[in-house]
Formats: sequence, structure tokens, C-alpha cells
Amino acid sequence: MGAAPLVWLLLTALAQSPAAPDAKFIPTPPPQPLPYSHRAHLALGLECKQCHAMPDPGEFATLPETENCMVCHAAVKKESPHIEKLAAFHEAGKKVPWRRVYRIPDYVYFSHKEHVAKGATCEACHGPVRERDVLRKEKDITMAGCMECHRAAQASLACNYCHATR
Repeated sequence: MGAAPLVWLLLTALAQSPAAPDAKFIPTPPPQPLPYSHRAHLALGLECKQCHAMPDPGEFATLPETENCMVCHAAVKKESPHIEKLAAFHEAGKKVPWRRVYRIPDYVYFSHKEHVAKGATCEACHGPVRERDVLRKEKDITMAGCMECHRAAQASLACNYCHATR
């Protein structure tokens, strides 16, 4: 058997094999206790910091308090079963048990305040939130992803910049 038929056999086999999985795996969004569309709310003119406050010292962005939601939802869509559930959390003084989409390990130091001060946008780490009805992890916040961003921004790559010395 000559080389040409072997090459043809190999190419035929490769063409019939299942496609390789996408290198960038985007996980399924975590189930949330209430549906929430960032796209719809941001289209109304809300900004990230209005719902995700960064109390002093500004290291962490918080999840929204029900009182923020109820400013509008005491009157808007209040007959919706989802808004009724939100109102019940609010009246009981309970937080909505939102499931985090992004989480960094405890041994990594990250400051929202420092990143925002350097010009980083929310979308840089969280993806195109303004376009999303449902959020899922779609940006790489692994060490490799963070280092790629640090290189692009010419930020420090020193280990102790993000990791506490032990």
C-alpha cells in the first residue's frame, strides 16, 4: 500500500471522529433562588455599583440587599411570584441566598477597589454582563487568566503581589 492511500485513510478517519471539545469550557450557570436579568436591569440605567456596593475598605463587592430591590419592586411587577418571593425575603429580614458565579480562592488577595482605581471594568473579569439574562462563569479567573491580564496591563507578576507569603 502506497503513502497516498494511507494519508487518505488517516484523513477520512479524522474527518469522521467526533470534534474536539471547545478549549474554552463555559460551565452551566448555578441555579439561583430568583430569576434576575442583568441585561434588563442595566438597560434601565442601573450601574453595577448601585447593587454591588464595595463598603470600606473596598476590597470586596457585595451581593445586593433586598432593600435595594424593593425600592422599585414595592410598585414594579409586585404581583409577580418571583417579586412576591423577593418581598418575603425582605419582610423576613433575610438575604436572598444568591449562588456566587465567580469565586477566587481564599489564599489569593484581590481588591476590587485597586482594580477599579487602575481602570479595570467589571466586564474585564465578569464578561459582558450588560448582555446577559443569566450569568455564568465565562471569563478565566484562574492564575493563568489573571497573569495574562496583568501582563497586558503591565501590572506586577510577583508572587507576593496576589499571594500572601507563608
